Amino acid sequence: MKKSWFREWGWIYYPISWQGFVLTTLVLAFCVQTFIAIDQHSHSVSDTLYGVFPYIVPSILILLWVASKTTHKSPTTPYDP
Repeated sequence: MKKSWFREWGWIYYPISWQGFVLTTLVLAFCVQTFIAIDQHSHSVSDTLYGVFPYIVPSILILLWVASKTTHKSPTTPYDP
């Protein structure tokens, strides 16, 4: 049986195993570090947003993709009228 890393909660996922916690922590640390590094050289808010977009959005999308592939699937019951 495959061990689940994340559990689905509405449209988001939250980690339920150590692998999920490590992956989420690494992605969040990368996003914060990228934001701080780009914000130091930016002259305005729009410079910061344009600078972090190519790094933060793909990393979060990759995290969501991994979470969707390693999530705990709840059993669904068919609709019987």
